[in-house]
Amino acid sequence: MTEGSVTRAAEVLAMTQPAASHALKRLNAWLGEPLFQRSAVGMTPGARATALWPQVRAALQDLERVLAPGDFDPGRDAAEFRLAMSDASAGVLVPALVAAVEREAARADLRVAPLTTRDPRTLLHAEEADLAIGYFPALFSAMLAEGERSLLRHVRLHQTPYVCVMRPQHPLAEQELTLERYVQAHHVLVSVSGRAYAEVDEALARLGRRRRVVLTVNQYHLAGRVVAQSDLLTVLPHSYVTGSVPGPVVVRPLPVEIGPLTVDMVWLARRDNDPAHRWLRERVLGAGVFS
Repeated sequence: MTEGSVTRAAEVLAMTQPAASHALKRLNAWLGEPLFQRSAVGMTPGARATALWPQVRAALQDLERVLAPGDFDPGRDAAEFRLAMSDASAGVLVPALVAAVEREAARADLRVAPLTTRDPRTLLHAEEADLAIGYFPALFSAMLAEGERSLLRHVRLHQTPYVCVMRPQHPLAEQELTLERYVQAHHVLVSVSGRAYAEVDEALARLGRRRRVVLTVNQYHLAGRVVAQSDLLTVLPHSYVTGSVPGPVVVRPLPVEIGPLTVDMVWLARRDNDPAHRWLRERVLGAGVFS
């Protein structure tokens, strides 16, 4: 109902694609009609599947609750948690999480992996991560479209505006950062994909302007180190500036309007009632480092 593909559904169920296709054919035969139809966007649910889904989903959630462990004692029960997040989020959150583990003498091991995608669904469904923490605009559009059918849950942790950052010795440090001065400068761009184009460039394009990006990197702290030693400008989330740039910096509002950075925690809905997973989510929320 949520994957739009027999192949992706098979991966989630830890089945081969032929086995999943065969199971679907048997289910269609048993019901006397096909549950899904092929379309330009993949496999879409038919009327029967749509009608059955609320009851099936509720039954699956009831089963998860029945099978979930009764409680979780962090000092007694060993657990390993895998978290996927950017270097900037990890730099803020991980020290606070480690402190929480030590305070509670928890037998919890944390495994932090870099987040290199704006869509963490594959990581979560493959159980390569228990939590994904980051900026996921496309994912939330998909979750909104899925409504109650969504297999994911999320909580907003933080929101911060983007700002322009430069070193104090930069020629523009003592001047107003106008649009003209901004586009004439050279820039370093933080890009997960490696593309030299971001939301700032989209905003500039709407004004018929463009800037010169001479360097792309995939980490905020690397952009910060470059800016601290050069006359390049960069764009960083305001709350990440201190941890990303070594030494003093000059921060200016951007001369174009773009949306803020939002940081969300995302997990599988079926983990909602898992006591160990709930303990982890509560520690992330309780860290208070994103406020």
